Amino acid sequence: MVIPVHDVNPVRRTPWVTYALLAANVVVFLLTPGMAGSLTGESSLAQLCHLQAFLDHWAAVPRELIHHRMPPLVPTGEVSVGPQGPGCVVGPPSYDKSPELSVLTAMFLHGGWMHLLGNMLFLWIFGNNIEDRMGHLRFLLFYAVCGIAAAYAFALLDAGSGAPLIGASGAIAGVLGAYLVLYPKARVWVLVPFLVFLPLRLPAWIVLGLWFVLQAVYSSGAGVSDAGTVAYAAHVAGFVVGLLIALPLRPGTPPPPEPRGILFGRRARPGW
Repeated sequence: MVIPVHDVNPVRRTPWVTYALLAANVVVFLLTPGMAGSLTGESSLAQLCHLQAFLDHWAAVPRELIHHRMPPLVPTGEVSVGPQGPGCVVGPPSYDKSPELSVLTAMFLHGGWMHLLGNMLFLWIFGNNIEDRMGHLRFLLFYAVCGIAAAYAFALLDAGSGAPLIGASGAIAGVLGAYLVLYPKARVWVLVPFLVFLPLRLPAWIVLGLWFVLQAVYSSGAGVSDAGTVAYAAHVAGFVVGLLIALPLRPGTPPPPEPRGILFGRRARPGW
């Protein structure tokens, strides 16, 4: 998979909503129990139980979304010793949770630094142009709709799952789908892992098209060992929804500027 680092597509207005979303995701991550120090990979049982209870409270859970109700027992965040040794305590919920609203709160939760930074990188590179094209408020609504659609699509495919669904990936996938429709010829600087990381400038339709194909393949469980822990189907759904919403905006979208070079600053080749 290529790693995008910058797109050659300037904006006309400051992307305040994109900046706010970036800041909100980082702040929420730092406030999530145990996440700020997760770089070491060392967590105590008490921290894990606290995190489990926190995520169960604020994350979207597929079976809760489908059945519109909470389970009778949820993690409490406490630790106890049972017949099989120490573990996390479960009990009746001490809070009211709206499964529908949990889809929105889940979009600001992440499972680790790599999860957060990967999502924020894509939002940073591609979100500003979509916000510039749609306007601030419409972009915020678009972002939320894509995230909600992605979460419910995943829940429909795995209605019995009690695993928390977290991350901004579904909403950001919608941003990528919109970018593919509106700016397919925009050049994107990427790093290609080949012995070392090689910098290349490629059209957005190649970068984002490849990303979508990989997500579709991974959602089937092919080629990955973590298909059960990454919601690839949510990525696919968010991308398709974003693409469809952006289609009506395509006729009036100005094309990105023509770059002066293709690779390492050389002159552009005709027809590329």
